[in-house]
Amino acid sequence: MNKTKHLALYGMLAALALVLSYIEAMIPAFFAVPGMKLGLTNLVVLVALYRMGAKPAMVINLVRIALTSILFGTVISLWYSLAGGLLSGIVMILLKKTGKFQPLTVSVAGGVMHNVGQIFVAMLVMQTSAVAWYLLALWVSGVAAGAVIGVLGSWMLSRLPGLDKMRE
Repeated sequence: MNKTKHLALYGMLAALALVLSYIEAMIPAFFAVPGMKLGLTNLVVLVALYRMGAKPAMVINLVRIALTSILFGTVISLWYSLAGGLLSGIVMILLKKTGKFQPLTVSVAGGVMHNVGQIFVAMLVMQTSAVAWYLLALWVSGVAAGAVIGVLGSWMLSRLPGLDKMRE
């Protein structure tokens, strides 16, 4: 695939992730865990990771984080998103690279690590480790959200077999 097609594909997937992020922001918080989101954008990252590779998945994730923060967020939300997104992405890449984990497991680990990254930023911003107690609730929500995204991602991966041609 030539560079123009790669750039167009990256742009389309980043735009899809951005739209999913916006849709998710419009959904009222109905979960018992404040701040908990399903992580619909991770669906795009998961599919990109398995069909395009680590670098494209991280590029798409970082572009989405930057655009979402610029359009809908603040500088602080950028730091929370970057910490969660980078830690999640790195762990997902490492787990996939072993070849021992299915997309469901990779997604669950990504969901949990996203929350760990965000709590780390909260500890730095608030200058206290007292917020670490919140990790228990976020781990439960991260496992649940990661499982939902993992199931959806696995389904999508089974339906989009021709995307293997997108690898660099």
